[in-house]
Amino acid sequence: MVKKTACGVCGRVQSGWYDRRLRRVRALPCGAWRIYLELEVRRVLCRSCRRVKRERLEFLTDNALYTKRFAYSVGRRCRHSPVKEVAEELHLGGDSVKELDKPYMRAQLAQAGTPAPKVIGIDEISLRRRHTSRSVVSDLSRGQPIWFGGEARSEASLSQFFEWLGEQKSRGLRLAGMDMGKPFRNATQQHGPNAAILFDKFHVVRPLGAALDQVRKSEYARLAGQERRFIKGQKYALLSRRENLTLEGRQALRTLLAANKRLNTASLLKESFGQLWSYEREGWARRFFDNWRAAFKWQRLKPYEKFAEMIERHWDGIAA
Repeated sequence: MVKKTACGVCGRVQSGWYDRRLRRVRALPCGAWRIYLELEVRRVLCRSCRRVKRERLEFLTDNALYTKRFAYSVGRRCRHSPVKEVAEELHLGGDSVKELDKPYMRAQLAQAGTPAPKVIGIDEISLRRRHTSRSVVSDLSRGQPIWFGGEARSEASLSQFFEWLGEQKSRGLRLAGMDMGKPFRNATQQHGPNAAILFDKFHVVRPLGAALDQVRKSEYARLAGQERRFIKGQKYALLSRRENLTLEGRQALRTLLAANKRLNTASLLKESFGQLWSYEREGWARRFFDNWRAAFKWQRLKPYEKFAEMIERHWDGIAA
């Protein structure tokens, strides 16, 4: 009886084979022992591919060097451990671990299906030392990323996510968290018109730290001689959260703020601004912001005035 052989590329089944050879395949370990299977793998002269191809064996990975059960075991380990740690434990190379993790991830994605999120978070990640960037979209209700792609920070890149999600599910979005840049906001408003735009706290507060640093620089330029000694070298102490400072850093900060009234005012305003996120109603938050803005009206803090104008322009996304 002639055995049938399936092509490993197109899957076409035909009688006979071209040649066969022994291959060593790594399987699941038994305790501390590494287990290898030695089996006969055939090659077939495929009529569709018109080339000699290795046969398809369902229990092996695509490269036929590992069993799928071993690959899934590696994938499960990678969920909780770094690639380097898994590679050392199993005596594999880092690239091999990454390749073995892919079948497990594909199986998990196929099982999960296309998500239908209601609340998403949008951000970007830099690759290859910031030469390129990709967009990352997460389902915030489930606490997991659901899409990664695009070429750069642009509306076209994020539009690829909405095309993948589909028009119906895009319209089902209720909230989208992001930074205050226009590309993500414009793409979301175009493809997810029912989603409220929410600017996350980190991207809102970060310009306030930059404003405080500009005040520090202007004060250093305004002063001369010995009056500068309190400001010089205190950038970290001034911009850091006070609970993160060492005892020496706190003492230096107290000396600095006692010596310079304008920096003291700017520092107190920066610390107090975080109270904005403690309010549960927009009216209360708005009253706090108006009072906070009025506190430096006559203080000649130009960077803070520009920051307040930015908050005013983006208020709807912050109040959300």
